[in-house]
Amino acid sequence: MADTDTFDGRTRQPMRMGNLASLPVFFDLTGKRAIVVGGANASAWKAELLAAAGAKVELYAAPAELSVEMHTVLSNDYAGSIQHRSRDWRDAEFEGAAMAVADFETNGEAERFVKAATQAGVPVNIIDKPEFCQFRFGTIVNRSPVVIGIATDGAAPILGQAIRRRIETLLPHALSDWAALAARLRGEVMARLQPGPQRRAFWEKLSDMAFTRRVPNAQQEAELHDLVESLHHTQAAQGRVTLVGAGPGDAELLTLKAVRALQAADVILFDDLVSDEVLELARREARRMLVGKRAGRDSCRQEDINRTMVQLALAGKHVVRLKGGDVSVFGRSGEEIAELKQRGIPVSIVPGITAASAMAAGFGVSLTHRDHAQQVRLVTGHSRKGGLPQDVDWKALAGSNATTIFYMGGRMAAQISAQLQQEGMAASTPVAIAANISREDEARNVGTLAQLPELVAAVGLDRPILIGVGQVFAQCLAVQPGNWQPETDLLAKTA
Repeated sequence: MADTDTFDGRTRQPMRMGNLASLPVFFDLTGKRAIVVGGANASAWKAELLAAAGAKVELYAAPAELSVEMHTVLSNDYAGSIQHRSRDWRDAEFEGAAMAVADFETNGEAERFVKAATQAGVPVNIIDKPEFCQFRFGTIVNRSPVVIGIATDGAAPILGQAIRRRIETLLPHALSDWAALAARLRGEVMARLQPGPQRRAFWEKLSDMAFTRRVPNAQQEAELHDLVESLHHTQAAQGRVTLVGAGPGDAELLTLKAVRALQAADVILFDDLVSDEVLELARREARRMLVGKRAGRDSCRQEDINRTMVQLALAGKHVVRLKGGDVSVFGRSGEEIAELKQRGIPVSIVPGITAASAMAAGFGVSLTHRDHAQQVRLVTGHSRKGGLPQDVDWKALAGSNATTIFYMGGRMAAQISAQLQQEGMAASTPVAIAANISREDEARNVGTLAQLPELVAAVGLDRPILIGVGQVFAQCLAVQPGNWQPETDLLAKTA
């Protein structure tokens, strides 16, 4: 089966593994000998790290070489796993060792140490001398038994530390307790639950609890035991559907809950507007199906999408219906929810950032302002038949105390401009246009309501376009074209 199926023949394959600067591995050092040479601060950190990983560390350094940090490490070694040898190292030390680390000032000392370790078949690391290293130490995020290593191949250690700080903020400190609980439950899960949907349903539940609850207690452990019992007596796994908002395109704008849903999916039905960067956050084993609907292209019918979701869920699959922006804004989610509920299929919603919010952020404005706009209106830019929607109150839209955002209104720009002016809106009212907002190929333009057709034409009609109308965009008009991001001031370029 292909990684990606489509209704219309188009495919979007998940990215394959790229070249690796080095292979990340996790080395079990429990009870094994590790050689450390040198008494400076760098050696102290490596000795403490190896001891924390369960190694029996033999430290070779003269007493005069021991730094204050090394003295601290030795005095705090309550488990007695670091043995200090007050002499130089010898070749015989490598016999039976699992790893060797040393801190030398000269290349000659490093070369002799590496040669002896290599002849004994011991992997070796020389601190701050990458040319002599067979392995490197990465930056660590410790939620043991969950351990995350970050490496930059020695090129940018500070970048590695910055990445660690980002990850630290995402992982709750109680994760180590949940991982320990998972280890205790693993035997029961493997013995009583069938491979595939049953086991995945259990681990997904535990993972959700790990990220949404505090330190596990006896009640939560009992809840998980009950879940094993329930799944054990279930003949077939219960399928379900999660409607997930993919946001405007930038993967960093996804919610954590959306990422967790993507990583727990069996099948992903995604819209044409969902970016590759967002899809790359999904579980790699998940089947991907493109069900996009775009103006001017052959598109799959909503009835086909509904039927596919139902069939997959009834087959026991966890289906993620991935929609651009927010699922509840012009995403036809109402029709999908009604169909799923009618068939008795569990459905949940994960909201996303709608394009209007991303547009406001891109232009650096607030959609509401106590001096200009006390309302925000989100309006579809075309009717079901493809023309200008007539079942909206255009007179109300022409009011001056609101910000109106037209979704998918590019092809109707001339009619929108004419209709609003006909209802009394000033031709000089500021407007803003955005295409592919938040993406690398994002384009923006600003002008007046009278200029709207030309502004949209300059951006181009081959991309999803958002039109903002209202006085909150006046500050964008006040900026001279030379200062208003000229690379995206397309009207100025074409003038």
